[in-house]
Amino acid sequence: MNHTGCLMCAMEDEDESSVVFRDELWAAEVVPGLAVPGWFVLRTRRHAERITALGEDELLTLARRARDLVAAVTAVTGAPATYLLVFGENYPHFHVLVAARGEDVPADRRSGDILKLLPGGVVPAEALRLVPAVREAYHRALVERL
Repeated sequence: MNHTGCLMCAMEDEDESSVVFRDELWAAEVVPGLAVPGWFVLRTRRHAERITALGEDELLTLARRARDLVAAVTAVTGAPATYLLVFGENYPHFHVLVAARGEDVPADRRSGDILKLLPGGVVPAEALRLVPAVREAYHRALVERL
């Protein structure tokens, strides 16, 4: 599939081992190059730049997907804080970085400074090892809400 250089669009071709969920509008995955354990990207399945380009269905479902993903990531990692970060400068395809912040993260790497964990915090094998448990927790949260 041609993704014209968009990393978030290229995620459509990624192996299922990195996928927490994919539905018709949203996907949550570990992103190559950002594979810090406990970090996931919630992204639109179609290429939409910035939140202002989201359709009504995407807008109406964003909060639920983010809430359930944060709950799953927090449950699995035991993190005292799980951040939602949206920038859109480096990768203009709309996405949200969901980043679990463990107790071991120093004070000078908390809040927005958590991005300073890159590139040293990238440990793909450990990040991917969390995916099945986060996937299960995410789906369990969906069933419990029905």
